[in-house]
Amino acid sequence: MLRVPSFLFMSVNILAVTLARGGSKGIPKKNLHPIAGKALIQYTFDIIPEIPRITTYIVSTDDPEIQSYTLSKGICSPFLRPPELASDTATSSDALQHSLLFCEKHYSIKYDIVLELMCTNPFKQASHVNAVIDKILSTGADSVIGVSQLHEHHPARIKYLDGDLIRDFYQETSSRRQDLRPHAFIRNGSIYAIQRDLLLHEGYRFGGDNSRAVIMPPPCNINIDEPLDLLLAEAILSGASI
Repeated sequence: MLRVPSFLFMSVNILAVTLARGGSKGIPKKNLHPIAGKALIQYTFDIIPEIPRITTYIVSTDDPEIQSYTLSKGICSPFLRPPELASDTATSSDALQHSLLFCEKHYSIKYDIVLELMCTNPFKQASHVNAVIDKILSTGADSVIGVSQLHEHHPARIKYLDGDLIRDFYQETSSRRQDLRPHAFIRNGSIYAIQRDLLLHEGYRFGGDNSRAVIMPPPCNINIDEPLDLLLAEAILSGASI
């Protein structure tokens, strides 16, 4: 039976969080790195006014420079994240739980949904975030995430090596990518919405038996993790031919 949370029938409090750790192995100070003349994190800040159902939006960072930049843009960054929650081994779920508990105490609000807006994806739009919120509210899903379709990297086209022999993970049904079924999707690291109690008590930021997706078109599948991602995003956002 579909579990419909009681918050569907009342005012909903949504905590939106951007996790912006200062440390980055691939690109130093990645979140403040300029792309097409704008700091990477600013692309997320710019869409916040177009998402009216967010009750509270904060940036969780361990880096004073990122916090200073955030505050200068009129965005709330009410704490510096503890070092143990900003290490290479700390999980996003741990940092989101910390943000949730801090904000519930600080603002005297019990939130219903936690919405993670990842600043490493500069191509997400307010319409995508609003669609995620619409879906978690209308379906009562445990979680809703942004996904992008795989084409060239459909699982049917992925191989493994047995020595130097090429083997199929499973039998390819067609040699044409547009004919491959079922369509394959990957979470694109842009938007995660999770019910509060599942984040807090189950410790995950997506999943559950009733987890759903919002499909986002290219280039929303581009996340800034490596220098090549940076070059590609720069080219797209500056309107260069690629």
